[in-house]
Amino acid sequence: MSTPSFIHKIKELPEALAILNRIKDAGGTVVFTNGCFDILHKGHVRYLDQAAELGTLVVGVNSDESVRRLKGNSRPLNNVNDRCELLAALSSTSLIVVFEEDTPLNLIEKLLPDILLKGGDYKAEEIVGYKTVIENGGDVLTLPFTKGYSSSAIIEKGK
Repeated sequence: MSTPSFIHKIKELPEALAILNRIKDAGGTVVFTNGCFDILHKGHVRYLDQAAELGTLVVGVNSDESVRRLKGNSRPLNNVNDRCELLAALSSTSLIVVFEEDTPLNLIEKLLPDILLKGGDYKAEEIVGYKTVIENGGDVLTLPFTKGYSSSAIIEKGK
């Protein structure tokens, strides 16, 4: 079986930085969001499509250990490779970078996106990386949250 063509979107940080620097140098806009994306659902797809309309979309994905620390030992249901591959298959995503920490702050500080995004269930000022992005001339935005769609709600419904 051959490797799917979209796998090239999954990058280690140094390669992602080089790509994003070229995009910024060419006048492009780098958009960053993050999450566990344990069960990809309609809410994720809508959110990521809207995010991609703003520029080159980079998605930070929590490692398996990070998800376990945040969500408990029964999570993630899907391992990081599977979660990244599903995200990479979406036309909205340009790059996917895995991070080991509980928050993407270190990743945001290195990538310095032009736009930092989260869902509408967050207040912009509370988003991890807000201060870093604002101090570097970027914007922090929230996008509408699709009610009733979350990995946790889907898991709970299945019990």
